Parts: sequence; structure tokens; C-alpha cells
Amino acid sequence: MPHKVEFELGGRTMTIESGLLAKQANGAVTIRYGDSMVISTVCGNTEPRLGFDFFPLTVEYREKSYSAGKIPGGFFKREGRPSEKEIISARIIDRPIRPLFPDNFRGETQIINFIISHDQQNDTDVLALTGTGAALAISDIPTAKTIAGVRVGRLDGQLTINPTMGQYDECDLMIILAGSADAITMVEGGGREVSEDEIVEAIAFGHDNIKMILEKIEELKQMCGKETFDYTEVKIDEALIAKVKDSVGDKLDGFNRIADKDERRDEKKKLRTQIIEALAEEFPEGEGDIKTVFHDLDSDTMRRMILDEGVRIDGRGPDDVREITCLTGFLPRTHGSAVFTRGQTQALVAVTLGTKMDEQRLDELDGESTKSYMLHYNFPPFSTGETKPIRGTNRREVGHGVLAERALLPVIPTEEGFPYTVRVVSDIMESNGSSSMASVCGGSLALMDAGVPIKSAVAGIAMGLIKSDDKVVILTDILGDEDHFGDMDFKVTGTTEGVTAIQMDIKIAGLDVETMRQALQKARTARLHILEKMNATIPKHRDQLSEFAPRIISIKIPPSKIGDVIGPGGKIIRSIVEETGAKIDISDDGTVLIASVDGEAGRLAMERVQALSEEAEIGKTYSGVVRRTTAFGAFVEIIPGTDGLVHISEIDNVRIDRVEDVLNVGDRVDVKVINIDGDGKIRLSRRALLDGYNPGDQGGRGDSRDRRDRDRTSRSR
Repeated sequence: MPHKVEFELGGRTMTIESGLLAKQANGAVTIRYGDSMVISTVCGNTEPRLGFDFFPLTVEYREKSYSAGKIPGGFFKREGRPSEKEIISARIIDRPIRPLFPDNFRGETQIINFIISHDQQNDTDVLALTGTGAALAISDIPTAKTIAGVRVGRLDGQLTINPTMGQYDECDLMIILAGSADAITMVEGGGREVSEDEIVEAIAFGHDNIKMILEKIEELKQMCGKETFDYTEVKIDEALIAKVKDSVGDKLDGFNRIADKDERRDEKKKLRTQIIEALAEEFPEGEGDIKTVFHDLDSDTMRRMILDEGVRIDGRGPDDVREITCLTGFLPRTHGSAVFTRGQTQALVAVTLGTKMDEQRLDELDGESTKSYMLHYNFPPFSTGETKPIRGTNRREVGHGVLAERALLPVIPTEEGFPYTVRVVSDIMESNGSSSMASVCGGSLALMDAGVPIKSAVAGIAMGLIKSDDKVVILTDILGDEDHFGDMDFKVTGTTEGVTAIQMDIKIAGLDVETMRQALQKARTARLHILEKMNATIPKHRDQLSEFAPRIISIKIPPSKIGDVIGPGGKIIRSIVEETGAKIDISDDGTVLIASVDGEAGRLAMERVQALSEEAEIGKTYSGVVRRTTAFGAFVEIIPGTDGLVHISEIDNVRIDRVEDVLNVGDRVDVKVINIDGDGKIRLSRRALLDGYNPGDQGGRGDSRDRRDRDRTSRSR
């Protein structure tokens, strides 16, 4: 029997229903908001999966083309690999729910969200996030708390819940957040240089609405919730734990004071290997458990150092930022490049400028669109000294790239002011904490090196947290181990004026707003320090583009002339491209972008386009070619494809009997436009350019037979 709850959220009705679809799943709900609908399902096993020393959780978010009344493009006509939007949405769901499961639960768990209806107004990512929280709440899978999610936007200075997709571009602040009844568990979003206090205000506003949603999910749980199933807990032999502790002693305390990552990890690896070998006879199947106990001891040692002594594993204090070096113009043939190094994290970033034809074309549920700015992030295995196969872009690389792209977006110039397609690529050369933030800093430097007129530099910093009972230490510029063993990864990017992007993940049950406020303020201090270092390297964007970058000329032609420039089957525009080597793109509004590395080639192409699109103007003089003669005058082509009539009376100051006495087909002649009538007929005069011209004089008139036709003029061809 179906059960559902219904309530108002952001001025629209949200419905969460269970018991109609996917009844064989451990938990399933259908969530509807407007005409957008998502089916969220969770399935889990009671027995731990053999050979896994971690919790095997997978999260999927998949869009169905039928949900928006579309048929997929391509040859196969069915949904294929997940898009960037689907990957990012899956990560947004994964991050806040992962800490909800018990530490001793290892049953394989899968969460799948299908987008089954999309009204192209109500975004489905936050619906899937809330649907997942509801499906887990009513299921028999063990979780500590229930979560839900909302999107908060600020429109015309007012905070709003779940703004419509049509309002996204109008919002100067936009975040997605997830939370339980008493804490925030995930934040993702950004703004147009907004203050830290404004971010906190938006989070608090969103959390109030999350609490209301959770009350409704609890009502649904009371109707149809299941009892939590009994599962096989993962337990480690107490004797093994004691043996490992005795073998470790205080050695890890000493190792965690070694600043160099490689040396520190080598010492730990040697000790762990020695313990495994020493206990192999007593615990022949215990290698995995020994590694787990060793890992937990390592975590406890590092956390204790920070909480009790305020000392981090590389010797820094909680608020210290690692040494920073910046280098621009490193790659000689790219359009812009930079190397940004912070401690043992290093990003090599390159900028490439292209034309409108290089834009990324997107075909999504909310319609087709183009993207003229993109940032791609790559994390090769050598950056951490490892050997791994490279099998395409993984979810982490997509997520980090989108975060860095969002961070720089508010300073990217508009297409009207800078008509280039901009691609930024960050290749991580070394990694020991927050390579995505290094990509933001390096990306900002590389854009300036390329001469992209960004209005200010952007820097990013990753904040961490170590929490034990009532003791909390916020860490600035976290290392990889501090991210791994810590309780929070809070990334903040921005300019000197304000925040452009944030992303927060936590591993504990949640975070209060006041702790977030402190983390944001410490992040601001660190960000300003980094910006000072960056500005000392390159204080503003270069005045000139690279000699290898295309020069783009933007001109406007009458839309009615677009066909004349393109020609039948594109014949004319192709000929211009072949002759000059320039790239030409024409928009429906008549905007023409001409791109060429060779400035002279671009100028020639521009002149050709202007000649093809030019319209005659009264009073303007043209050098034209006689195309046809008649008894009453000569037709002169003054613009390619456009003729006008020079009446026999306007050919000379003296009377002539025949047009051919002065003008013949093929002659080049200077003429002046003296009239354009309402039908577009053009009247020209050669006489008006001759010495002794008197406008009142009738000039060289023809006989009466000629006068019958003297008002005949031509149209543009």
C-alpha cells in the first residue's frame, strides 16, 4: 500500500511517496517537486563482502531522456556513460551519506537515483539527495541519522529555497547543502565574491528548511519504516589488537614528526611490514586486520599531537600555510601557463584560447547549450609516486575540475568583452593535500599570463578539522594525511573581495554553524596571504595576448546580409577561409567573429565580409564596375551583389546621345548614391563627382524616348 507525505517548500509542493515503485529494494521513494520526479532506491547486504577492508558503497544518479520528452542523440539511441552533471550529482549524494553508516558495517550497499520526469524548471539533484535520505530512513539498512538536502539561492538580495533553473543566472549566491536535524553534513556551491557572513547566513537559512523536510520524512518513516536488519559486524581479535599496540609502542609518535611525506611514509611502511611478519605465525590470516589496527593507531597518534600539542605532522601550527612559489610563462608555445607550488602540492596549468567553433556543446535534459569557458583537472599517478593504470577521467577528477572551474567563473570576462573560448587544463605534478585549490591558484595565474582580462586573482585554500569530545582544532592548508585522518575537508576559494566557491565534506556526524563561521574566517586570512604571493608574481593580466593565440575581430553585419556572406551551400564563406586562412563564425544576430593568428589574414577576411555585407548609403561615393548598359543608363555594381542605375542624364555634364559614348561594360567608374527609394532601388550619379557640377542643372539628358525610362532603377541582386 503506498504511503506519502506532502508539504510546501519554496512556494511549491513536494511529495515523497513509498510503496508504489521498486518494492523489492530495501528502501525506495518517489519524490516529486513541480513536474520533476526522481525514484531513489537503496539496497544493502547483511554480510560483509569478502576481501574488502572498507565499506563498499556505490551511488548512482542517472538521467532518463524520456523524462524531458527527448530521444538520446547518437547512433545507439539510448543513454550511455554518465554525463558531467550526473557524476557531480552522484558525488553530492555520496559525500553526506557515507558517514551515516556504522564503522563495523561492511555489507555492500548501492544507492540508485533515476530521473523519471523533468519539467526543466525544478532541478533534480537536490531531489535525489533528499530522496536518498528518505529511502535510507524507511529502509532496514543501519544508519545513524536521517539527512535531506536543499539548494539556496540569493535573488535580488533575498534568500530563496530551491530557485528554479531559469533563475540560476540571476542569483549571486548559490549553494547546495545537506544536513541532519542538528548539523550540516555537506556544502557545495559558490557566489559572485560574497562575504563569509553571507555564506553562513545562507547555510543557516537552508538548514532551517532541511529540518522541516526531515520532520516530514519522519512522518513517512512512522507510516512504512522497517526495523533495522541484523548484520554481521566486522570485529578484530582483541589479542591481535594488543599485540599490534605493543609492537608499535611510541614509534608512530616519532614518525609523525617527520616533515617529509615520503620519508614519513617509508618509515611507517617498514614498521608495519615488520609487525605483519612478526605476527604471521600467530595470526596467519591477520594481515588485513593488522593493517586496519595500524591505520587506526596512526590516526589516533596524529590527532592526539594536534589536539594536545597544537603540532602538525610537518611541524606547522594550526593556522600556518606552507611555502608558496609561483611561476608564469613556463610553457613557451601555449597561450598562457603557470606552475603553482604549495609545499609538496604542485599544479602545472595551461590556458588555450579558441574561437566560438571551439565551444563545448551540451545536450542536457534542460535543453541544448554551449560553454565557452571550461577547466579540466588531471591527477596522474606519478603525482603521488604511485603506479596505476590510466583509464580515462575518473569521478574525482571530474569533481575537482568542476570545483576549480566554478571558483574562477566569476572573474572570467563576458563573451561580449572577450569573444574567445577559454580552456584551462590543470595537470597535477605533485600532490600532498588540496591539489584542487592549487589548480585554482595556478589557473588564475595562467589566465593572467595568457592576457585574459580577468578582473582579479583568485586563490583557494583547504581547511581541516580535528574534533574530540569538546575539543576542536581547525587546520589551515591541510596535508593529505590530515585530510585522510581528519574530520573535515572544507575548501574555500575567492578574491580579495569575497568568496567564489566552497565545498565542505565531513566524516563525523555533522558540523555546527559557529564552527563553520570560524573555518571561513581562518580561510579568508589564508586566502589573502596566498593572493599576496600570487600578486607579487603577476599583479594583473598581461596587456597583449600570446603571439601564438588567435586574434579575434568582431564586426556586426545586417542579419539580412548573412546569406550573402555565406553564399549558396556556404560557397562564399568557404572561399574566404581558404584564401585567408582565417576562421569565421556568424551568429544569427549578425555578429561575425573572425579569428586568425596572422593579423593581416584576419584583416583581409574582415574586408571581404564587410564588402559582402555592406549596404548602400545616400551621399556616399563608390568605385563600381559597369555590369550592363541600356538606352536609358548604365547599371553599376557598387557593392558585391548590389547594383544601382546611373541614368543617362547623370553620366556627364554635357548631353550625350549614347551611354556607350562614356561607359561600357567592364569599365570601373566612381559614382555617388543620390537616392534610394522605398523599394530599395538605388540611383547613382557620375556627374555629381565631376568638376563644374551644378545640382540644379539637368545634365546630359536623352530624348523623349529615354525620358520614359529615366526613373527606372535597379534593386540589389
